[in-house]
Amino acid sequence: MSKADYYEVLGVSRDASDQELKSAYRKLALKYHPDRNPGDHAAEEKFKQASEAYQVLCDPDKRAAYDRYGHAGVGGPASGGFGGPFAGAVDLGDIFGDLFGEMFNMGGSPRASRQQRGDDLRFDLSIGFEDAVFGTETEVKIRRLEICPTCDGRGSASGRGPTTCAQCHGRGQIRYQQGFFSVARTCGACGGTGSIIGDPCQTCRGETRVSKELKLNVKVPPGVEDGTRIRYSGEGDAGRAGGPKGDLYVVLSIQPHDFFERDGQDLRCVIPVSFPQAALGAEIEIPGIDGPVSLKIPEGTQSGKEVRVRGKGVPILNEKGRGDLVARIIVQVPRKLTRAQRELVNKLAELMNVDNRPTSPTLMDKMKDLFN
Repeated sequence: MSKADYYEVLGVSRDASDQELKSAYRKLALKYHPDRNPGDHAAEEKFKQASEAYQVLCDPDKRAAYDRYGHAGVGGPASGGFGGPFAGAVDLGDIFGDLFGEMFNMGGSPRASRQQRGDDLRFDLSIGFEDAVFGTETEVKIRRLEICPTCDGRGSASGRGPTTCAQCHGRGQIRYQQGFFSVARTCGACGGTGSIIGDPCQTCRGETRVSKELKLNVKVPPGVEDGTRIRYSGEGDAGRAGGPKGDLYVVLSIQPHDFFERDGQDLRCVIPVSFPQAALGAEIEIPGIDGPVSLKIPEGTQSGKEVRVRGKGVPILNEKGRGDLVARIIVQVPRKLTRAQRELVNKLAELMNVDNRPTSPTLMDKMKDLFN
């Protein structure tokens, strides 16, 4: 089962500040803390998820690794564990103090800056099995919003840019009195920006940005898994009014291999062998992911036994070393025999004494272990 995105767990954007992360975590901790939800296992699980997400995102190194590679970049749950229902708890008094301060702050706040960060983009990239194992570099085409070259992002044909909204007088909000409270709503005329473009640019029609296709070089590191996200900072849509660009997330989809299957950092395959090879033992050569591999079949190998070849699997992402190649041995029984083969098998049958009486599956497994 895939893990929830840490940013979605906390309910924050990917460019959230440390203070925004802390505030979001505290609100969730207050809502789902076990002290306030005794016996509620669902609330306890949400509290643990919020604690895990915050422990990763509040650490700059872990956050950078998570932003680039997702959960694979931080090795799963945050270090330290969550041994009990109160692990990672924060001081409830501190939380109540912050929240009450926000709820009953009746002072006016200045309108948000006109600058807006550009949106993040997603590009789905399909790569071959070997490319995922050993890494690759490829060029992709993406479409994103760029600053309009005609008006230089001002949005107006004259180049003067926007003028102050006459309805909200540049505040971006319309404030009115409701009983004892002063309530503010986003200005409908300017959409909360505090300004209006009277003579829109003919190229971008006042939007300040235009869609453009461009090429980007994508580097895929060795050992990535299906669904890995690679983050390219500042390669998303351009921001508004001088705001920063968003990010681009390249999400990898790995094509299947003809006979290898991936199990973490290990590669698995099925190798058919003959009865003589299984009975007498043999050393055979099989294809590996990066060249031929010598595989030793022990004497008396039973069908279904797994033989492991160290260091012939998938490179470990961002680390040294590789996983293993695991070959499952299947003893093939010929469907048809020649006359000479049949005579030899008959002679072997006369020499072998097999008790064909029924036995329990558990006892049969124990007997197989004696020969492995």
